[in-house]
Amino acid sequence: MTVGELLDRTFFLYRSHFGLFLGIAALPNLITLAFQLSRVVIEPGSTGFLFELMWVPVALLVYLVTIAVSQGATVIAVSQIQLGRATSISEAFAAIRPRIGELSMITLGMGIMIAVGFVLLVVPGIVLSMMWALTIPVAVLEDRGLRESLARSSELTRGHRWRVFLIYVLIIVLIYIVSLLVQGPLMIALTVLSGPLHPARLPVVARVAIPVAGFVTQSILSPIMTIALSLVYYDERVRKEAFDLEHMMQQMDRTAGTPSPAA
Repeated sequence: MTVGELLDRTFFLYRSHFGLFLGIAALPNLITLAFQLSRVVIEPGSTGFLFELMWVPVALLVYLVTIAVSQGATVIAVSQIQLGRATSISEAFAAIRPRIGELSMITLGMGIMIAVGFVLLVVPGIVLSMMWALTIPVAVLEDRGLRESLARSSELTRGHRWRVFLIYVLIIVLIYIVSLLVQGPLMIALTVLSGPLHPARLPVVARVAIPVAGFVTQSILSPIMTIALSLVYYDERVRKEAFDLEHMMQQMDRTAGTPSPAA
């Protein structure tokens, strides 16, 4: 598929199975939302340095688990749809449940290395992001660890990383615009009602509204990138490994092995 066809297929799947992908994204993000709202009861600036220091790794852990669960389950859902199989939110979550910890560590390890690349004059971070764009689909669908998933993603994207880069840019721009349209009016309203947005001066209503708006935006928009990268994974396998022929042969073998119904 061309970039245009990949994007068209991405939004077709997203629209056709909106409830499925929304549910997969929203349920894990409820954990993050609950974690964020738990701070509403704490007055800004009232906690000590030690509390704030402990809060950071806990927040990181919650974020990693949320990302691992939502992306992993989304990859499963896209895979099932692509292979012509029925699926559901519960089945997608059940498929990745045993590997949530491993997927979280893969996300963390990849994120750290890409972050280091961005610190090194940005360009290495962009290159690594394109090389490892298919790491999560590989880890989920091929049951591989961090090192194997990174190497496999680098192999699959070789020669076509410009396509991955273009898809990243177009989807990120779209997500940014939609996020502004959703959250912009809220921020303007809070600024008018509360003055400049400073945590120490925000009323409780505002401190609740901001994470809730973020939750809504994240739940609606976050599946799009994962759907696109899952489709790129299959497209690269078709291009380089004739995956479509392999799958067709498996289907034929399965059909041939099915006993004929009695007359």
